[in-house]
Amino acid sequence: MTAYRYQALNAAGKLIKGVLEGDSERQVRSQLRGQDMRPVEVAEANNTAESGKPGWDLSLYFSRISVGDLALITRQLATLVEANLPLDEALQAAAEQSRSSRIKGMLLQVRSRVAEGHTLAYAMAEFPSVFNEMYRAMVNAGEHAGYLGPVLQQLADYTEQRQYTGQKLKMAMIYPFILVGVAIAVVLLLLIFVVPELVGIFAHSNRELPALTRGLIATSDFFQQYGLWLVLGVCALFFILRHLLRDPGRKKRWHSVLLRIPGVSRVLISMDTARFASTLSILMASGVPLLESLRIAGQVLTNLVLREDSEAVSEHVQEGASLNRALRESGRFPPMMVHMVASGEASGELETMLERSATNQERELEMTLGTLMSLIEPLMVVFMGGMVLTIVLAILLPIFDLNTMVN
Repeated sequence: MTAYRYQALNAAGKLIKGVLEGDSERQVRSQLRGQDMRPVEVAEANNTAESGKPGWDLSLYFSRISVGDLALITRQLATLVEANLPLDEALQAAAEQSRSSRIKGMLLQVRSRVAEGHTLAYAMAEFPSVFNEMYRAMVNAGEHAGYLGPVLQQLADYTEQRQYTGQKLKMAMIYPFILVGVAIAVVLLLLIFVVPELVGIFAHSNRELPALTRGLIATSDFFQQYGLWLVLGVCALFFILRHLLRDPGRKKRWHSVLLRIPGVSRVLISMDTARFASTLSILMASGVPLLESLRIAGQVLTNLVLREDSEAVSEHVQEGASLNRALRESGRFPPMMVHMVASGEASGELETMLERSATNQERELEMTLGTLMSLIEPLMVVFMGGMVLTIVLAILLPIFDLNTMVN
């Protein structure tokens, strides 16, 4: 059976969209009429319309899903497959449990491919932005080894951990970013609306104002006249830089610069290498060969310089070098990770040691980020205090001068 996307009018005349399975378009239309709906348009979920109109290409329509949705889908499939439910029935049950028509349509399309005799990994390859290469490689290895259920459980654990880590980092960064935004907004409001009213009485006096007061008046005038243009310029600069960084050469040079900045390089390397070690561990534990695992794990590295280093590591291993030696020669992977890999290779527990290395790096990264975020609050208090003190002094200095002259 094939998945069809449809648009139909219900009894109240409301346009309804959804996905149904059927042997043909005609059968799907009959199903809709049996549900007291009048079909408007029905087409295969993976075919585009021949008329030149936007089609039903589900791989384009279903571009991405959240990590949470992917974790839920993976856990459902793992549970159903481990319960010895046939794969096509497991996909059908997972689709029925989904409240999203997009996810339901995707799962039914995958089920259709599986029912036609294709492997689950092949069917998932139609949605590369949802099921990445690592995901499909693990599913493929699990299918060939006959351990699809345990592999899906591992994938579910990995995806849920990824979701948890991402949420934790976001929650840790929300408060500092709000604090920074509020501090900047308060200072700008003071400069644009409050300062002119307070120091305007000194602007037309014949006496020479203190340098601090003149500087404050000039800053206030600048933001009043060019504040909007400054904001637009910053936004334009952001989009220009974003466009320029789409070029791989420029992006690689930018990533190289980031790796030279003290502090920033440590955080970036920890984030990427932890993801690399975790991905490599789960791929090898699923039965994917080491060279293939290295190639796939290298793709999860977001820094192009580190990705190039991972490719060099893969080449050295292919030439016969040990993994720990190849990582050490790179010079960018953390020494603790290299030592743990060497220990894992010597003891025959490489997957376990890679997982421990990833856990240690994530814990260290979490502590580092926590320390940085905790420093932002007192720094913002000091910044706000400094700005308020500057504004107060700029206002009081001319008053002190007047008082001295009167005395």
